[in-house]
Amino acid sequence: MPPVCRVGDYGKLRYENQQKEREAKKKQQKVTWKEVRIAPKIDEHDLDTKIKTASRLLQHGDKMKLVVRFRGRELAHPERGRVLLLEMADRLKEVAVVERPPLLEGRQMIMVMNPVRGAAPAAPAPSAPARPAAPAPRPPAAVASAAPRPVAAAPRPASAPAARPTPATPGTIRPAPPRPAPARTQRPA
Repeated sequence: MPPVCRVGDYGKLRYENQQKEREAKKKQQKVTWKEVRIAPKIDEHDLDTKIKTASRLLQHGDKMKLVVRFRGRELAHPERGRVLLLEMADRLKEVAVVERPPLLEGRQMIMVMNPVRGAAPAAPAPSAPARPAAPAPRPPAAVASAAPRPVAAAPRPASAPAARPTPATPGTIRPAPPRPAPARTQRPA
């Protein structure tokens, strides 16, 4: 059988392809990124305000980037930022899921959240006391000396094998392994 060829107008073919592409673009959903910045020393009321803002943006279907910015000596305590971000994730769990856990990048810690798809927009969670109360006052010296002291664990010998790390489940954060002590050298006399 001889090859079959269709004769047509090339301009018309290009126009139809452009129309198909335009229709495909209309059906696409554009992802919008929003960012909420907080400081590690944020007050409880200010944190509630930031959570309400994040909840409103997530209900609109935007992707959320939560950022804790560390300034100066605040970088010495990155766990405060991690606790804040995990607390926000816990309070936003009805409207969002954590896509990327908190990671320290330079002087800021970033966590990414996606809105929950398919669920009806829920009202923001009632503000609950998320931060623990101030630590209890220390007992007087006489009472403290009478209390039994905890026994320190014996140091592990160098020849003993290290404990096997447990696998982390998604969404959990494992603490970093302890660093070895720096080697000591003697100074010449």
